[in-house]
Amino acid sequence: MKNDLLRTAYSSEEFRKRGHQLVDELAAHLAQTISDKPAKVIDWKSPMEEHEFWTDFLENGKADNVFSETLKHSIHVHNPTYIGHQVTAPLPITAVSSMFSALLNNGMAVYEMGMASTAMERIVTDTLCEKIGFAEDSRGFLTSGGTLANLTALLAARKAKVTDDIWTEGHSASLGIIVSEEAHYCADRAARIMGLGEKGIIKIPATNDFKMNTSFLEETLESAKSNGITVFAIIGSAPSTATGMYDDLEAISSFSKKHNLWFHVDGAHGGAAIFSKKYKYTLKGIENADSVVIDGHKMLMMPAITTALLFKDGANSYTTFSQKADYLLGESEGEDWYNLAKRTFECTKTMMSLHWFTLLKTYGEDIFEEYVTSLYNLGRDFAELIQKDTQFELALEPDSNIVCFRFKPHGIKNEHLNKLNIKIRQELLESGEFYVVQTTLRGVFYLRTTLMNPFTTIAHLTALLKVIKRIGGNIAV
Repeated sequence: MKNDLLRTAYSSEEFRKRGHQLVDELAAHLAQTISDKPAKVIDWKSPMEEHEFWTDFLENGKADNVFSETLKHSIHVHNPTYIGHQVTAPLPITAVSSMFSALLNNGMAVYEMGMASTAMERIVTDTLCEKIGFAEDSRGFLTSGGTLANLTALLAARKAKVTDDIWTEGHSASLGIIVSEEAHYCADRAARIMGLGEKGIIKIPATNDFKMNTSFLEETLESAKSNGITVFAIIGSAPSTATGMYDDLEAISSFSKKHNLWFHVDGAHGGAAIFSKKYKYTLKGIENADSVVIDGHKMLMMPAITTALLFKDGANSYTTFSQKADYLLGESEGEDWYNLAKRTFECTKTMMSLHWFTLLKTYGEDIFEEYVTSLYNLGRDFAELIQKDTQFELALEPDSNIVCFRFKPHGIKNEHLNKLNIKIRQELLESGEFYVVQTTLRGVFYLRTTLMNPFTTIAHLTALLKVIKRIGGNIAV
């Protein structure tokens, strides 16, 4: 049986050649991108144009050009003018750990499929639990993203707080969770996946600064009870995605304790503030949570996608998925922390702990402190810059590195401002000079920036406002 193609594809020399070539190309890209004069952050094309290009490339392009062409057609998160979504500019060393993980391909379903990375995961999650303020009996694990982590936390909450054996027998009772109206949409999605339905997603109004209005908690819970809904959990946002505002975690924890509810903190974005001496106060009360989610690929400089799910009572991390897979998972005495498929949705999981462990070992916790603190500082500086310019309006004083604002030139009627700012955002996208996104808060369209790049400076943000004025001045509304 001939296998020349396979031998070539698996060749160590072929790998060495391509690997060195790609590392050189990426290093050059990184140097240019974070330079004083970077190229466009995005060379925007319409979906149809992009589809046509890659359809033709598959047929006619050169295989050696796959990576270089992908680079040209991708958004560049290391560019200081990338100030859009909550995706970090990952540390270059994590590209090395990603390559290492991809080649070893240790699936981590059971211990022997990932001995090193399983032990690393225990160390990393224990470190995070300690930073939160949990006791020694806390536990956690890593999983594939905040959406999956939040769903898993709510499944654990239901298991802990609802007396019915739902895993075995299903449920017919009406169950519910309490969230802020500003909570991330994945909370709504998780509740629906769990079969709670629309009525099981009980939303608390937000205050004027878009935080959960905790003064409504008692009456909302009583209303749910009167409608036959058993509430078993409440979620605090740390912070909310649209506005970057932190809920009052202390007030929520007191309420949850009073009514024996599971208290979950969605800290996917801002949970990383546990590492910041200056901004840890934003998370006051998180130590009382039953579960916490923190994304590594947001404010901890790791590539997508890796999320920590942490439990105050470690026993709750083992009870969510109570099923047998005897061919994989043998019975064990004592704490079975090392067989991760018993605790996560994934039956196969990447060696994501390698990123966390590598950063801790190489740079220590100080790099997280420096990153979070500097970008939260920049958020406040940008807000101050906006407030000083009478042609702009700040949506609210930021709690984090998420800043929402709009262009509000003199003489433009209020009813035309949404249309104007929508057009500005689209022109910014198509020009590729800056990348910002958008959000709508109570019917008002705002430009939304998330300052994720440590090389973004107030000079870049000053230039952004100047460009917006130029674009806005040329738009007729």
